[in-house]
Amino acid sequence: MRIISPVCSGMLLLLTSSVLADYPVAGTEPSQRPVGAPVIERVRHDRAWYEQALTGIQKPYPLSLFFLDNQGDWYTPFNRPGMRGRYDIRGWHR
Repeated sequence: MRIISPVCSGMLLLLTSSVLADYPVAGTEPSQRPVGAPVIERVRHDRAWYEQALTGIQKPYPLSLFFLDNQGDWYTPFNRPGMRGRYDIRGWHR
């Protein structure tokens, strides 16, 4: 069993109490957004982002891919390399 030294525990207490005390915590009340919580107002993807997201897909792009215009900055597995071998239908790993 590991024991945290008094110095480390004191620093941890200092960090959690002073730094995080003024920062709003989102998600504790799912039906309400905390006052002062950060808000993403605008997302702009550049050409390089679209080129990477559309790797292995030929023009004309199907209408089903226009969701990328509203993707935002949240995680999506669609624009990242997946499995290798015969499952790599978009050629990410070539």
